[in-house]
Amino acid sequence: MSADDPELREQMLAAVRRLDALGLNRGSTGNLSLRASGGGLWITPTGMSPEELGAGDMVRLGDDGQVQQGAWAPSTEWPFHRAIYIRRPELRAVVHLHSPHATALACLRRGLPAFHYMVAVAGGDSVPCTPYHLFGTEALSQAVGAAFADRQACLMANHGLVAAGATLGQALKVALEIEALCGIYLQALAVGEPALLSTEQMAEVIERFKSYGKARRAPPAGHQG
Repeated sequence: MSADDPELREQMLAAVRRLDALGLNRGSTGNLSLRASGGGLWITPTGMSPEELGAGDMVRLGDDGQVQQGAWAPSTEWPFHRAIYIRRPELRAVVHLHSPHATALACLRRGLPAFHYMVAVAGGDSVPCTPYHLFGTEALSQAVGAAFADRQACLMANHGLVAAGATLGQALKVALEIEALCGIYLQALAVGEPALLSTEQMAEVIERFKSYGKARRAPPAGHQG
């Protein structure tokens, strides 16, 4: 792969446009990043809508946060992207959304508890909500980094959702699932407090998820390979 990572940047552009089409980000809200080949990260530029954005507009940052490639300024949220990559070396993609349901729950300053077993898609028995901090600040970066110590998603108070994965596809999967769950949780709250699964019940789900969707189908009897 070229040091310019053309394939990665095309993947980022496709993801930005998909999220916009789904109504999960609007205008220049939200951002996403991928680890770059050879170190650092690629991130979407600041203040640019999907209609304006091209693959060549992505910005490469070094591990020190300095711009290495790109004509535009990086997203102002780059510090928490870097914080996640530092905290979790196995994660290679980060997606930040201002999606309606996750943002509504974040504005209530409530995390997502174990009301449904699919909450475990984020790696634990809850999705935490970090305290409010101004966007683009080191304080927000530290709060998000701490939330990702053992999770693949968090809400940011009065702000939105962050999700990550070993691939961009996985990060998007986590983000879309958490957004949907936030919508269901808000609907349940309109009636009352949902019953929550126990720590033991969620531990069973988390264990099951380690192999869920990864097992190969057994070959037919007599199959020679």
